[in-house]
Amino acid sequence: MERTNIQNLTVYPSRIAVMVIAAYIGVQMIADVSSLQIVSVFGLALDAGTFIYPFSFTLRDLAHKNLGKQRTQLLILSAAVINLFMALYFYLVGLLPVDLAGGGSQNWASVLTPVWRITIASIAAELFSELLDTEIYSWWIKKITKKHLWARVLVSNAFSVPLDSLLFAFIAFYGSIPTEAVWQIFIGNVIIKYLVTLFSVPLIYLGKETADPS
Repeated sequence: MERTNIQNLTVYPSRIAVMVIAAYIGVQMIADVSSLQIVSVFGLALDAGTFIYPFSFTLRDLAHKNLGKQRTQLLILSAAVINLFMALYFYLVGLLPVDLAGGGSQNWASVLTPVWRITIASIAAELFSELLDTEIYSWWIKKITKKHLWARVLVSNAFSVPLDSLLFAFIAFYGSIPTEAVWQIFIGNVIIKYLVTLFSVPLIYLGKETADPS
């Protein structure tokens, strides 16, 4: 009986794909921690995660290009679970007694213990907007064209960026601050995220497209 060489049947991801997966999850984790701080830029109130999180949309597009739709959806769900686990772990660490003599700090809990409303808002916005980005990207390939990679990024982000900003701003802050301030956060998020999108578009040309990217 002929033996099957299992190793030859295994499909290994490219180096670019591995780097994209790591970068996508890393960017989301950094953004979620940073979002606990609200900063003022040119008079606009923004969560600090706004400046790095938009890269995840283009990284998602790049993952879709290199891994295909189903694997990218799995990546999005995995990132959401990892971010939720991170928040829970930080919360549990904050409950433990602090060893001041050993170098522990009382400030750790006040800085990194999650503000649950903001944390849930951030994860929910990421999950739904990234899944929408996936559907728009897939639709563009199937119904419009497989050419013009830059257009995939701009079109998919044109839908996902406003949804992400709207969900985050209103889930995190509606009712706790004036509505005008919530809209200001939304507008500021959209502006910054679109600017970062334009800056990050060249990333889509990294790696090779999977045989079935849709």
